[in-house]
Amino acid sequence: MLMSTMATRYAHQLLKSRAAGTLLPVLSDETHLSIDDAYDIARSIVDIRIAQGETPVGRKIGFSNRKLWSRYGKSGPISHAIWSTLFDSTVEFAMDNSALHKLSKVAQPRIEPGLVFKLARTPEPDTDLIGMAECLEWMANSFEVVSSPFRQWSFEATDAVAAFGLHRALVVGEPKMLSRQGRGHLASVLAGASLSLSRSTADSTALCAAGLGSDVSDSPLHAMVSLHRQLRSQPQFAPLQAGELIMTGSWTDALPVKRGEVWSSAFSQLNLPGLNLSFS
Repeated sequence: MLMSTMATRYAHQLLKSRAAGTLLPVLSDETHLSIDDAYDIARSIVDIRIAQGETPVGRKIGFSNRKLWSRYGKSGPISHAIWSTLFDSTVEFAMDNSALHKLSKVAQPRIEPGLVFKLARTPEPDTDLIGMAECLEWMANSFEVVSSPFRQWSFEATDAVAAFGLHRALVVGEPKMLSRQGRGHLASVLAGASLSLSRSTADSTALCAAGLGSDVSDSPLHAMVSLHRQLRSQPQFAPLQAGELIMTGSWTDALPVKRGEVWSSAFSQLNLPGLNLSFS
C-alpha cells in the first residue's frame, strides 16, 4: 500500500508536469502501484486542486470502450474502465457548437468524441439503468482533449488513473433536455447510435474514425451505472450527486491533434447537433 506521503509526492509531480506540459517516467516502473494506490494519488490531487481554488463539477469515465483495451497497457491490455474528477477549470460549453482550444503546454494531445450527461438528482444507491436514466437532466455532444505525461502513450491503467485519467479539457455542445418518454428507452437508443469523427485542415477534410454506442460498455448508460457502483466501494470519494456532469467515454480511439486542425463529430439516431473544435 502506498504511503500517504508518497501519494502526495506523486500528486505534486503530476500537477507540475501538467502545468509545464512535460513528460514523466511511468510511475508503475518506479514502484509497485495497485489500483487502490492510483486512486489514493487521485484523491491527493483532488484535495490539492480544491485547496488551490478549483471546484469539482463531475466525473470522466475512461477506457469504457472495450474495443480499445487491446491498444493500451504496457505489460498487457487494459481490461477495465477508470474514472477521474472533472473540475470547473477544464470544462467549457461551446458557443453555437464550435470552440477553440489552445495546445500550449499540452503533452501529446489527442481528441476523444463522446457524450456528456448532467444529473438532475442524486441516484439511489442500488439504482439500475432505468433509475439512472430517470436521474438525468440532459445529454450533449462533447469532445475531450486528453494528454499523456508518459512517453508514446505507454502506461498501465494505474498510471492513467493517477494522471488525471489523462483528462485535459472537456468541450460540451448544446444540451438536449431528456423527456420522460425518452429516458425509458435511453439505454437501447444510445447503444444503437453511431458517431463519425472528421478532421479538416487548410488543404483537405477526411473522415478519421467512427464508433458505436454499444462499444461504450454496451451503452453509455451502462458506463454510468458501473461508475455509480464502483464509487460505493471507494468511500474516500463522494458518490454521484445531483448537478454533476458525467462524461461516459470515447466512442472512438483517441487520435493525435495539431494546431491548425478543426475536428468535427456527428451522431446518427440521436437528436444532437454536430460539434466542431479548432486547435491553435
